[in-house]
Amino acid sequence: MKVYIGADHRGLNLKEKIFAYLSKRGYKVEDVNDKELKPDEDFPQIAQAAALKLFDEEPDLDRAILICSGGQGMAIAANRFRGVRAIVATTAEDARYGRIDIDANALNLSTQLFDIGDDQYWQDIIDTFLNTDFSGAARFVRRNQQLDELA
Repeated sequence: MKVYIGADHRGLNLKEKIFAYLSKRGYKVEDVNDKELKPDEDFPQIAQAAALKLFDEEPDLDRAILICSGGQGMAIAANRFRGVRAIVATTAEDARYGRIDIDANALNLSTQLFDIGDDQYWQDIIDTFLNTDFSGAARFVRRNQQLDELA
C-alpha cells in the first residue's frame, strides 16, 4: 500500500508529523505537495494531485490522507474524481465505518481538531483507516458502483 499525503497551508505542520509517523511504520508515503509552499496553491489542486495518484498503479490498495483547515474542502474536491471515496473522520470509529461500509480510499483531517492536541488522537484515526478492510458486502459494492456512475 502506498499513501499519498497532501495539505493546504494550514495543514503543513500536521502533514509533516503524519509523514514521519507513517514512514517510521514502514509505509511508502508520497507527498503530493510541491517542494515549496506556493501562496496561490489552493486545496482543490492538492486534492486533485492525490486523487490522480490513487489510480496510477493499484487503485484498490493505495490510500490518500488530505489535510486542510476544516477537512471538508479537501473531501469535496477529492470526491469529484471517479473512484475516489473521501471521508472526513474525527474519530477512529468514523474511519472504521468509512472503510468497512464504503471502502473509503481518502481520509480527510481537519487541522482545527488535530494540529493542537494529542498526537495519539490522529494516530488512532489513521491507524484505523489504514488497517481496516472493506467488508465487501454486496450492498456496499453496489452502492460504490452507483457512486462511480454519478461522477
